[in-house]
Amino acid sequence: MLNMETEDFVPPPECPVFEPTWEEFEDPLGYIAKIRPIAEKSGICKIRPPADWQPPFAVEVDSFHFTPRIQRLNELEAETRVTLNYLDQIAKFWEIQGSSLKIPNVERRILDLYSLNKIVQEEGGYEPICRERRWARVAQRMGYPSGKNLGSLLRSHYERIIYPFHMYQSGANMVDYRERPRYDNEEKDKEYKPHSIPLRQSVQPSKITSYGRRAKRLTQEDPENSDPATQSSSQPTETSPSWPEPTVEDIEKNPELKKLQIYGAGPKMMGLGLMAKNKNLRKKDGDIPECPLTLVVKEEFAVEGRGEPGEVHVHVKSERSLSPEPCTKMTMKLRRNTITNTNQFVDTYICRICSRGDDDDRLLLCDGCDDNYHTFCLLPPLTEPPKGIWHCPKCVMAECKRPPETFGFEQATREYTLQSFGEMADAFKADYFNMPVHMVPTELVEKEFWRLVNSIEEDVTVQYGADIHSKEFGSGFPMLDGKTELSPEEKSYATGGWNLNVMPVLEQSVLCHINADISGMKVPWLYVGMVFSAFCWHIEDHWSYSINYLHWGEPKTWYGVPSSAAEQLEGVMKKLTPELFESQPDLLHQLVTLMNPNTLMAHGVPVVRTNQCAGEFVITFPRAYHSGFNQGYNFAEAVNFCTADWLPTGRKCIEHYRRLRRYCVFSHEELICKMAACPERLDMSLAAAVHKEMFLLVQEERRLRKALLEQGVTEAEREAFELLPDDERQCQKCKTTCFLSALACYDCPQGLVCLYHIEDLCHCPPSRQYLRYRYTLDELPAMLHKLKGRAESFDTWSNKVRQAIELDGKTKKELVDLKALEAEALEKKFVENEHLQLLRCSIQEVESCIAEAKKVLGNSQASRSHSTVISFESLIKLVQRIQSVSCVVPQLSQLQRLEEQAEILQEEAQKCLHALPDSASQLSEVLERCQAVMVELPAVKQIERHLRQGEWLERVRTALSSGPSSTLQEMRSLLKEAEEVAESPAVEKAQSELQELISIALRWEEKAQMCLEARQKHPPAMLEAIIKEAEHIPVLLPNTLSLKDALCKARAWSADVEEIQSGDHYPCLDDLEGLVAVGRDLPVKMEELHQLEVQVAAAHSWREKASKTFLKKNSCYTLLEVLCPSADVCSDTGKRSRWKREKEQGLYRSDIESLGLSAQDLRDPGCIVLAFKEGEQKEKAGILRLRAMNSSVEGGCVCVCGELPDELILRCEMCQDLFHGLCVPSPRLSNHHGAHTLPSLIWWEWDSRFLCSLCVRSRRPRLQTILSLLVALQKLPVRLPEGEALQCLTERAMSWQDRARRVLATPEISSAATALAERRQRMQQHCKDPHALRETTWNEQNPVSHGNGNSHSENGTCAMPDLDAMAALLPRIEKAAVLELSLGSRALLEDLMLEGDLLEVTLEEEASVWRLLLASQTPCIDRLRTLIEIERCERRVALQKGKDPERRKKRRSERDDGYSPPILPKEELGPKRCRSDIRAQETLSDKESPRKGGSEYSQNGGEKRL
Repeated sequence: MLNMETEDFVPPPECPVFEPTWEEFEDPLGYIAKIRPIAEKSGICKIRPPADWQPPFAVEVDSFHFTPRIQRLNELEAETRVTLNYLDQIAKFWEIQGSSLKIPNVERRILDLYSLNKIVQEEGGYEPICRERRWARVAQRMGYPSGKNLGSLLRSHYERIIYPFHMYQSGANMVDYRERPRYDNEEKDKEYKPHSIPLRQSVQPSKITSYGRRAKRLTQEDPENSDPATQSSSQPTETSPSWPEPTVEDIEKNPELKKLQIYGAGPKMMGLGLMAKNKNLRKKDGDIPECPLTLVVKEEFAVEGRGEPGEVHVHVKSERSLSPEPCTKMTMKLRRNTITNTNQFVDTYICRICSRGDDDDRLLLCDGCDDNYHTFCLLPPLTEPPKGIWHCPKCVMAECKRPPETFGFEQATREYTLQSFGEMADAFKADYFNMPVHMVPTELVEKEFWRLVNSIEEDVTVQYGADIHSKEFGSGFPMLDGKTELSPEEKSYATGGWNLNVMPVLEQSVLCHINADISGMKVPWLYVGMVFSAFCWHIEDHWSYSINYLHWGEPKTWYGVPSSAAEQLEGVMKKLTPELFESQPDLLHQLVTLMNPNTLMAHGVPVVRTNQCAGEFVITFPRAYHSGFNQGYNFAEAVNFCTADWLPTGRKCIEHYRRLRRYCVFSHEELICKMAACPERLDMSLAAAVHKEMFLLVQEERRLRKALLEQGVTEAEREAFELLPDDERQCQKCKTTCFLSALACYDCPQGLVCLYHIEDLCHCPPSRQYLRYRYTLDELPAMLHKLKGRAESFDTWSNKVRQAIELDGKTKKELVDLKALEAEALEKKFVENEHLQLLRCSIQEVESCIAEAKKVLGNSQASRSHSTVISFESLIKLVQRIQSVSCVVPQLSQLQRLEEQAEILQEEAQKCLHALPDSASQLSEVLERCQAVMVELPAVKQIERHLRQGEWLERVRTALSSGPSSTLQEMRSLLKEAEEVAESPAVEKAQSELQELISIALRWEEKAQMCLEARQKHPPAMLEAIIKEAEHIPVLLPNTLSLKDALCKARAWSADVEEIQSGDHYPCLDDLEGLVAVGRDLPVKMEELHQLEVQVAAAHSWREKASKTFLKKNSCYTLLEVLCPSADVCSDTGKRSRWKREKEQGLYRSDIESLGLSAQDLRDPGCIVLAFKEGEQKEKAGILRLRAMNSSVEGGCVCVCGELPDELILRCEMCQDLFHGLCVPSPRLSNHHGAHTLPSLIWWEWDSRFLCSLCVRSRRPRLQTILSLLVALQKLPVRLPEGEALQCLTERAMSWQDRARRVLATPEISSAATALAERRQRMQQHCKDPHALRETTWNEQNPVSHGNGNSHSENGTCAMPDLDAMAALLPRIEKAAVLELSLGSRALLEDLMLEGDLLEVTLEEEASVWRLLLASQTPCIDRLRTLIEIERCERRVALQKGKDPERRKKRRSERDDGYSPPILPKEELGPKRCRSDIRAQETLSDKESPRKGGSEYSQNGGEKRL
């Protein structure tokens, strides 16, 4: 037996797939008839509708509910089901015997008992195999390897398990034989549990109602309600009796026992190696077991005085397991040797073998049939009565021979909606394959399906919503039922022919003549599938067509067998599984049986397959077997239809049903007669088909009625059979639905038979029988005549077409006649048929020939240059085509004359070519004559090649003799043209010269290309030598020309370098960079290039160093902008107002815009100095206007955060603008003393000067640092605009320094400075006083409570002693100026201070001027208190964030090597920004936090708001 479980499934070939056009798709049945000759050979086909045809899904999803069927996969396959049936029978046999079946393992796989039994029977049976020692052959046929002594092992298993069952089936009463020893290599037997126990099934069987016929018997019982007597034990019980071995005398007396060595019977069959059931299990206290109906013999002993001691009163009682006796007690009792009161009671207990009633203490009562047997009469005899249930040999044999139950699907107990079923189906598939459902390959599902179907061990259960009535739940297609309002698009789908509700009732469909709505045939059925749910091998009812449409979901896999192989498939299935067909002869009509396509193909049955995807149709043809399964969750709809070509098939199907005694869905005779009664409603092809069927029907009816008359039946009466229900007019013999006639009996009114079974009606005499008929024999020919008149027109037309196409030796028809036949077919509405297709093909062929002939003849009359010339071979083929068509073509004669003329010219041209070179002068004349004919002759090309030969040779001589005027491509074209000219020695020589020239040119091109692309550049001298050598080649070489052009550019570049370096001034950096860029791109090695690169790199290095010196981190300014004065500081177009827009767009002003100079002016040092001086004046005037403007609009000033200044306000000393102290970097008063130095009252030296970020553009390095940059600049042989600007800035700073020194040296200011220094010294001495020290210490130990409500703790975590000390000093500061200066001196100092602030340089004189100005003013206590409060808030925020402000201060002081004026002691200032940009970037981060909460500043001067 082929073990399909171990073999991979091989997919059958694919079925035909058709993709109709929209024009073809308009006529559904016509298109199906068109593809039928191809598709019918496969049995099934797939149709893909046009892409735009997408009908809407019309089912009401919410109200749709159904109950699916239960499918156990391994019960579907025929061979697997036979195996399972056999295993169930043998398991039942051992269960009756009181033992459980354990299937052994052989060679690491479960032993196939069915195959073993089948092979043993095929080899002749047990005895011949043992006698001839052929068990090794049995093992070989089972597929086991040889050389392991497995034959003996199989024999032992056969004797132990199968042979007793076989003997009972054959009628013998011996069921046991001696136990054989266990082999060492034999694995532990596996207890057989029926396959309904789920392994990976999706639906567990219900605890109340089991789903399968095997599950009913084999479902595990409730442990509290189960009968321990029926439970199996894996080991024999200790109470099992020790059965004695039979004696030699017993064996000699019984030859059967001697032969089989069977010596055990009943429930204890020793020697078989089977596990007897444990009979000694006791129930729990209080449990009342449910026992089978038993016959219990109760004993009562008399205790009355009259009775004799020991008298027994016996009562026989039939009772259920309500007896308080436990089930472990025997259900039958042995009669004791007692005295009975009646003879009848004694006669009941007699042995069925010896017919005696003695030895009643050894008389056994069968629990199945109540027969009695002596223990010593059994074969073999029993030594003692068995315990538990016991069956006699007759009952065991009857149970073994019982036929299997009829197989079918059961309905599930749960009702599903589409959503709930889809969730269950998707979850099952995802869990089974352990991957998302849409990622499972269809090939994997197909192989797994057939593996499960052929598996005995794995029992997977799925559910299938099949045969759901669309009339009850609604169709998936839109319908014009009046229940819902449809859109115009939905109406088009509702009335379309491909709508499965419309297709069966189309005019060309036979089913439209049946009035009843036959569910499944005329009314579609719906199918909701899940993975592995299957539809088994079957053919449609009445062998009709079927069409299936998959609305949505995963694919459906189909398998099909053509109708020509239907009987072959049936024969293969009956041959391989005869057991199934013995119990169910019409098994293939039940749709419950599968067989592996590979098995069918192995037996010669042609099988095809296809995967039906959503939106595709599958058509099955008449009597084409088909089956398949679903790949996953999907929704499909199917219906039947019948066309005219089906009628003969339908008649044969009725004959087949009659032999099988199968019920008909409708009466075929009634359908034929109904169509024959109204022939005007039939189209011609259908009328012709009905006429043929009606003719056969009338002939058969005459024959049957004549036979009935010969039987002696003379009575008859008319009966309107169409008005009777089908069950009242069915033949009681063959179940055929009668219509034309039937035989009935007056004495047996319930009987009715068709005229094929008149002998099976009853035993009444023919005189009592009578004929019930629908039409008389005179009416039937009249109906046939009407059909004939309708059908003859089609036959006549068909004959005309056949004669016109096949010719039959007669003259050809005109094209007009063929078109007239086509028009007649359209007028009379003939459906698509073979003659019509041939006619259309003939017309198309004739029209094609006429069109091509007209084209050729038209070309012969036109100019050759304006027409397409036909070849001589094509002309010959065209003439042959026209001669073979079935119609007259008028242009044939002209084409034949043209063909004759072309043949004459071809022969003349061939003669001229053979006479070369003598006929060279005639070539041109012959060519002109040939070209005059609009036919391309083969000799013309040869003549043209000879004529082109001379022209080509002349062109080659010109190209080789002239200088380098031809390109390399032109030379290659000449060489390629040589293939089209006639061969000659001159041509070959010219070819060789051209090839050599091209090779030389290519070598020089490669050499020039290497020079152009080489990483190592070559000097100009080498390149010049290469160019000179290449000039001698008479070909234009592109790479050589490019190399020559590069050499010219190199010379020009050298001249530019020499010109720049020999000028009056150093070259500008931009000029050098341009020259370096050009020089790097040249493929020439330039000695000056390295020197220029070094100069450019040195200039860039200097510029980078200057940028690091001046520019802040992330500054928006260029170096030149910082070095130059800000001339537009107060203008509308200045950077102060445009900064935000340029920052957002990434735009910065170029160096040209910074000074307002052109690119040429930047090369002139005088222009740069002049522009710098003008910028100084504009900058000062602009800042003065800005100061005045900011001072005048003080009430309307807005801080960078966008709010009006209200508290903690700071004013910039330079631009006089107002800011929140927490919104901008502010000065720190604690920077003027160390961390452990106490503050003093010298308040004018405190770092209280505030310059905003908009006024400080750079780091402001010291003058010494700038001078070192100037020294490095003098060493550069390159001019930079930044260098010129730096020189101007240095001169301006030194000029201001000289002026400041002169002002500070004036008597008034000098004396004021001296007085200020003396006062400072006195105040420092005062700070050393112990009293002042104690006061300061007390202030430190008692910090001042501030206005914000915060106080400092004593542990110092939040204490700020330096700020507290400074705040304590504020009340002690005198409210008067320290110095008194005249207005003139003060104005002079203020002007000097303003100019110093405009400088981007740090000078010591600036601090002196600021101290004098500050000391000459009244101390601003509020300003100092504001600065202290700002610094306090900042420190508090830093401490909350875990940052040490002192460490940051130290790190900042180490990093800051530039400008650190006393007025701006904070970390380096951030990039210059306008107020609106600072508001956008610094304050929007945390608008919710109050400004009093403080702010923290990053290292680059940016602010982080709380």
